[in-house]
Amino acid sequence: MLMSATTTQSSAAFSPALMGAESPSDAEIMLRAKAGDQSAFDYLVQKYRRPMVSFMYRMARNAAAAEDLAQEVFLRVYRSRTSYEASAKFTTWLYRIATNLAVNHARDTRHERPEVQVSLDEPDEESGTTLEVPDGTLNAEQVMVRRERMLAIRSKVEALPEQQRLAVVMHKYQQMDYKEIAEVLKKSESATKSLLFRAYETLREQLKEFV
Repeated sequence: MLMSATTTQSSAAFSPALMGAESPSDAEIMLRAKAGDQSAFDYLVQKYRRPMVSFMYRMARNAAAAEDLAQEVFLRVYRSRTSYEASAKFTTWLYRIATNLAVNHARDTRHERPEVQVSLDEPDEESGTTLEVPDGTLNAEQVMVRRERMLAIRSKVEALPEQQRLAVVMHKYQQMDYKEIAEVLKKSESATKSLLFRAYETLREQLKEFV
């Protein structure tokens, strides 16, 4: 497997700090990978592996599928390295590949997936705590309310129209700004803001009992 074969040791062979006073951008590092520097590619895999698995899990709601999809993203990056042009941020290019894969996977498995798949040991987005670890500050009723809130949020995000869902996942969970999301989705920045506004308004209305 590409990601398991990319070890910390191999990625350590490439160190941005060794390239001068100013650290190179990811696009510059990808250009080195394009030129045949395997350690540069390994560095990018190590840097973006966890964010990519997280993104794919938000879209696929299945841990095994998320790992496989993230693996496929980096395989496609590797195969496309010779045609890479640094005309945009590396992350924009990366998430375009990931978005296409995630959308295709969602369409192909639409009738196979249950409505909501939730791992009880997945950390709460706001508190960072897990549902199965007792929190001394919460009583049983509060823990139940928190669990219901998490289930509701995930369910409603999954039910959003495809473009809105992608935008929310990138904005809320990947901490991407409007400009970068717009570039990934190939929309104007104003259209992206409007897309997110509609998505958050829908979620706010549907989740008002938990606010």
